[in-house]
Amino acid sequence: MNEELTGKKVAILLTDGFEQAEMVQPREALQKAGAKTELVSPNDRTVTGWAEKDFGDSFNVDVPLKKANADEYDALLLPGGVMNPDKLRTLPAAVEFVRKFFEAGKPVAAICHGPQLLIEAEVVRGRKLTSFPSLKTDLRNAGAEWVDETVVVDQGLVTSRRPADIPAFNEKMIEEFAEGVHAGQRR
Repeated sequence: MNEELTGKKVAILLTDGFEQAEMVQPREALQKAGAKTELVSPNDRTVTGWAEKDFGDSFNVDVPLKKANADEYDALLLPGGVMNPDKLRTLPAAVEFVRKFFEAGKPVAAICHGPQLLIEAEVVRGRKLTSFPSLKTDLRNAGAEWVDETVVVDQGLVTSRRPADIPAFNEKMIEEFAEGVHAGQRR
């Protein structure tokens, strides 16, 4: 078992409609590396994933968003899915939760449509990142340098495009989360 993240606590912010593979596989990788993970959601009890073409499994929420404190976590994972970040970006508490990780310089990993939440939190200006291709214009309009690459790392921010990128995403996410606070992560 890889112990790179022993003692680290990672928040996974999501709501109904998150791309299930983009939560389950990274979460398993984080746990295998020794991290404690917690599902944080505006839902109080359960959250339901999206499994390619229909709703997937339900998962227990560890911490309702209204009780979550970014100061208690070492890093943040933002799964994608079309519905998930679109819903979260309309919730001021979710946007503020994300923003606090950047203000503290804590590492953040976002995959697929997850960077929509980063746009709303106003933390992408001057940053290099990737996402699902449909977000390219939105990210550029928000001041980011968008590239079409499997995984991109920029001062503690890890981004990938789609579920096929998960192996590379997981590797870089664990590396950045293990490094801890990045001064360049602060917005």
